[in-house]
Amino acid sequence: MSEIQMVPVGEDEGEVRLDRWFKRHYPTLSHGRLEKMLRKGQVRVDGDKVKAGHRLTPGQMVRIPPLDTPPPPKKRNRDKVSDQDAKEIRNTILHQDKSVLVIDKPAGLAVQGGSGTTRHVDGMLDALQFEAAERPRLVHRLDRDTTGILVLARHARAATALTGAFRDRDTEKLYWAIVAGVPPEPRGHISLPLAKTPGPDGERVRVDRKLGKQAITDYVVIEHIGDQAAWLALWPRTGRTHQLRAHCAAIGTPILGDGKYGGVDATLPGMALSKGLHLHARAITLPHPDGGTLSVEAPAPAPFRKTMQTLGFNPEAAAERMAELQAEEEW
Repeated sequence: MSEIQMVPVGEDEGEVRLDRWFKRHYPTLSHGRLEKMLRKGQVRVDGDKVKAGHRLTPGQMVRIPPLDTPPPPKKRNRDKVSDQDAKEIRNTILHQDKSVLVIDKPAGLAVQGGSGTTRHVDGMLDALQFEAAERPRLVHRLDRDTTGILVLARHARAATALTGAFRDRDTEKLYWAIVAGVPPEPRGHISLPLAKTPGPDGERVRVDRKLGKQAITDYVVIEHIGDQAAWLALWPRTGRTHQLRAHCAAIGTPILGDGKYGGVDATLPGMALSKGLHLHARAITLPHPDGGTLSVEAPAPAPFRKTMQTLGFNPEAAAERMAELQAEEEW
């Protein structure tokens, strides 16, 4: 390539890190060289200097200086969404307007593809386009086994606004979790820095006070049974990978079914409970791209409700507990 080019970010590349975008399109370009070009401002996004970890938004323009590398490959056609997958993903819609879609992601469905993952939300987005001129875009993520609210943008302008809201922490996210054990206090503030590090049990997020990034979670115990288990409301104030799972495990109350972070402690021996991860993205409130505020709730999935019933938790307790908190000015 002998001259500067402006390459658009594709519709299916929203929220991709810039360095990974380069790895996809320019596989022979070393990371070290990319970092050098970023420092010098030779690579820019919409005219701005950015870092390698910058999250891209569909429609943005990436400035590419002269490179001795092949040009971006042509995008291959996406596989057609099967009728069954189209029906299933459409049945998860909780909210739909001209700019935003909110779906209730089921357990076991990844948000994006990866090694060995061929079935995922990103691959089904064509089925959620309906009458819109553009394909929906992902603006945030959930773990494969976490259920509940997933927000999608229906056009580029909405994607930019929503991505900014998540990045700038203008969203209020509420999760429900059922944990093994009971936190030391009925409500608390977990502030433990997290880092993704290798270990004998594989790469995972761990508390690391030297290398970790700030991670903050607020929690409230909605109900508990003795010291065996508790139903928690969780508010992540930062957005670190696996933050809620790592924080719950770190205070001695791993989320039920979370063998990755809780091991055998993430079980209740002698009880016939669902083996899935008991973490549910219950509600979200965020600025709507067209103005005003959007608030959406997702009902707890059947396995979560069954565990609540087995443990004797009252489904109405959450509303009562939230009302108590709202009455307490200091919360």
